[in-house]
Parts: sequence; structure tokens; C-alpha cells
Amino acid sequence: MGSNFKIAGLTIIFAFMLSMMHLPEWATDYRPDWVALVFIYWAMALPDKVGVTMAWCAGLMLDISHGAILGQYAIGLVIIIYIIHIQHQKLRVCSLLQQAIIILLLLLFNQTLVLWVYGIAGNTPETAFYFMPSLVGALLWPWVFIILRDLRRKFVYRAM
Repeated sequence: MGSNFKIAGLTIIFAFMLSMMHLPEWATDYRPDWVALVFIYWAMALPDKVGVTMAWCAGLMLDISHGAILGQYAIGLVIIIYIIHIQHQKLRVCSLLQQAIIILLLLLFNQTLVLWVYGIAGNTPETAFYFMPSLVGALLWPWVFIILRDLRRKFVYRAM
């Protein structure tokens, strides 16, 4: 296994930890989808290693950790990663601002899909700020991108 794949796995585990970390009550409405953000980066950077199968497994783990309907988060993450795989070469040449806008749209799509499944089950969102995590995720995207890119470069050059 290459060092890129190892660092990707570690950052995905870290993203899971961030998504399950306890936050103050006022901050829970603003928690970005860390797992989706990290998966999007790695699907852009290593499309041959981080794919839809890995996204499906991670999505199922998210479903279990959030107590959601099995497949609710998984299908959204798979669709996002599939779109990233199709467009990864175009996304790589976009500026960080352009990428953040695209990430916002993808995260909004994911949340809408989750909300749709949630609504089919007869539930309503707990808060009026339901879509805030997508906005926060898009605002954090440039920093997530830079940190993960620097980590990837550091470990690739160290392994050589």
C-alpha cells in the first residue's frame, strides 16, 4: 500500500472522529460534513484509490454512527464521489473559490437527498438551520484542501 493511501485512510478516520465529536448545543447546527469533505479531496487527488466502494462503506458507517436509516448517508456520499470521479480533472484546475462553490452545490445536494429520505420516513428536520453545514463546509473547503494537499505532499516526498 502506498503512503498516499495510508495518509488518506488516516485523514478519513480523523474526519469520522470530527463528525462524532461532541459539540456545544449552539454549534451542532453548523457542523460540516467532515467525511464528505475529506472524501471529496481524496477522490480528486487519488481517483484510482478512493472510489465509490470506499464511499459506500464510509456512508454505511456514517448511517450507523448517526442512527440513520441504513443507506441514507451512503447513497449521497456515493453520488457525490461518482460526480467527483467524472469531473476530477476539471475540478483540479478550478480555483479554490470555484471549487468551494461546486462543493457547496454537492453538499447541498447530499443534504437534500438525506432530507428527502428523512421525510419519507415521516420525520422533519430538527432545526431551521438544516442546510448550514453545507455552507460551513464550503467556507472551510479552501483550508481542508490546503491542509490535505500539504499532508499528501509531505508524506509522498518523505516516502521517496
